[in-house]
Amino acid sequence: MLERHELETFLTLAEELHFGRTAERLGVSTGRISQTVKKLERRVGTPLFARTSRSVRLTPVGRRLHEDLRPVRLQMLAAVERAVAAGRGVHGTLRAGFAAPWSGELLTTVADTFLANRPGCEIRIREVPLDGGFQPLHDGELDLHLTAFPVREPGITAGPVVAAEPRVLLVPAAHPLAGRDSVALEDLAGVPLVAPAGANPRYWLDAHYPERTPTGAAIPRGPVAATWQEVLSQVSAGRGVSPGAARGARYHPRPGIAYVPLRDAPPVEYGLIWPTAAENALIRAFVEAVTERP
Repeated sequence: MLERHELETFLTLAEELHFGRTAERLGVSTGRISQTVKKLERRVGTPLFARTSRSVRLTPVGRRLHEDLRPVRLQMLAAVERAVAAGRGVHGTLRAGFAAPWSGELLTTVADTFLANRPGCEIRIREVPLDGGFQPLHDGELDLHLTAFPVREPGITAGPVVAAEPRVLLVPAAHPLAGRDSVALEDLAGVPLVAPAGANPRYWLDAHYPERTPTGAAIPRGPVAATWQEVLSQVSAGRGVSPGAARGARYHPRPGIAYVPLRDAPPVEYGLIWPTAAENALIRAFVEAVTERP
């Protein structure tokens, strides 16, 4: 069984890969760090770090141990945070992300009301690129993300649906589909689809950017877009079409783009997601505020 100081020493050195910075972070001497690591390596029976006069790196065994222990520490920290929050009330900083501009506006509006009666809290809101997927949550850069469902990620909790929008097709203004009252998914056969790539999982891309119509006809891939602005630029330039939410027509009106309803596509559902191990009172309170907003 690891003692607490051994756990902190190993995990901190695995992050810093530098004995001096590790010692500074933990408030002990570099000799103490070295002794603790050697003791731990004797217990494990193999080196956890490969050390030279110029560098420190994890061995394969050390890397695996770090991957196994990091979630444990996150769970421990989350448990302590929950206990502190229960005793002192909601407090701290919440980092929330969004992809669509309208969802950023929603988060900002709720945050203003939320913070009015919580002087001990801070909420930082930033945009996540369309090709960022859920990686900022996995990497610990965000605590919360308002995104389009479905989300089926290990270690990520998906909250309730907070908004549902009819689905539309963004079409170049001169495209034959632009003049229709509505289109069907079958109309996408042979039409290049502007879609993101990056860190988005396959199941999410299949739900929003299908590769085939309901009858199995191929939907070719058009240009790759990393942001919504790139989607708009590619569609406006006539290089493809792209699905989206109806609300986008109010946020992105462009002379070169027509927003045509997709009559047989399900609505786009949006909800908040967060790392399961990092859940705390602040996350729960803000999720509740978004869900119960007027």
